[in-house]
Amino acid sequence: MTTLLTNVCKQYDDQGKTVLKNVTAKIETGEFFVIVGPSGCGKSTLLRMIAGLTQISNGEISIDGQIVNNLPPKDRNLTMVFQSYALFPFLSVWDNVAFGLRARKHEQSEIEERVNNALKMVNLEDLKERKPRELSGGQRQRVALARAVASDAKICLMDEPLSNLDAQLRIKMRQEIYALQRKLGIILIYVTHDQVEAMTMADHIMVLHDSMVQQIGTPAEIYKAPANEFVAGFFGVPPINILFATKVGDHSIKVNNNFQVEVEQIVTEKEMKVGIRPNELIVEKADELSANATVQNIEFLGDEKIIHATFNNGGNVSAIVPGIAKFDIFEMVKITSSNNVLLFNQNGINITENKGDLINA
Repeated sequence: MTTLLTNVCKQYDDQGKTVLKNVTAKIETGEFFVIVGPSGCGKSTLLRMIAGLTQISNGEISIDGQIVNNLPPKDRNLTMVFQSYALFPFLSVWDNVAFGLRARKHEQSEIEERVNNALKMVNLEDLKERKPRELSGGQRQRVALARAVASDAKICLMDEPLSNLDAQLRIKMRQEIYALQRKLGIILIYVTHDQVEAMTMADHIMVLHDSMVQQIGTPAEIYKAPANEFVAGFFGVPPINILFATKVGDHSIKVNNNFQVEVEQIVTEKEMKVGIRPNELIVEKADELSANATVQNIEFLGDEKIIHATFNNGGNVSAIVPGIAKFDIFEMVKITSSNNVLLFNQNGINITENKGDLINA
């Protein structure tokens, strides 16, 4: 059961707007596939096209070898979990889960078996008589999941399913959704704007931006070997520091005209951008002569702190230091970096060599 997207496009002719351009991806059986990107990049539109709720403009969508461009949603062997949960307020939990099966005229014995098994799988057996208004946000989310499980579809689509939950509940539901997908062995195509959800659950991630696919890869590939500056900046908290750099030797660059970094590859560009993750920056106490930056803000996170600083010659950076490190706001410091950096050309394309070594490090 492979889902294949080939040069899928979406334009709204009345607006003259291209929402998606040449989206191509292969999603294998049992895969947890996450579509991520900023608001308005076309994530939900792509999901709706896979579901058959939105017509595609060009390209092909195939499921299990069958082109489904003109196939109605009910014939695509998939189910969808919406951000709003889409529960019927006047029906009980049990009847909400059974609704789709009844609509497709399944035998009553089969409905009872599927619904009871689905409710057991999401730990809602004891709440089956309650109405949605009597449930917490997490419980309503489980009802929506149970409805998807009961359908016995081979593909499940989820559109921002956790965005209405508080932070602690999101963590719990992430774990539950991941465990459920692994247990069922279905294809799960999951849309989110949250990089943490993408990184913690996905087998593969598709990054969308400016109507186009920027990169498809495993979480490790996306984080350690991003295709371009946008992908690098989208993942990581705090985000990666992007700074101007110049070549000063075959294996040396000078970053922001402040400090030098030795790199393994031969530097071919005279000018470039360098990406440095906050945990790769080194912050040291310094006197006035050796200091190159000033601390502007400090965030205490327990075992670590985030230092936000400004270089003396301009440019802001964020660095992660141990929680026991002693720094003060407006203190002058010296900032340097390890040699674990990413190089980007002036167009923002990653030109770092030996990306495979970075991924496996």
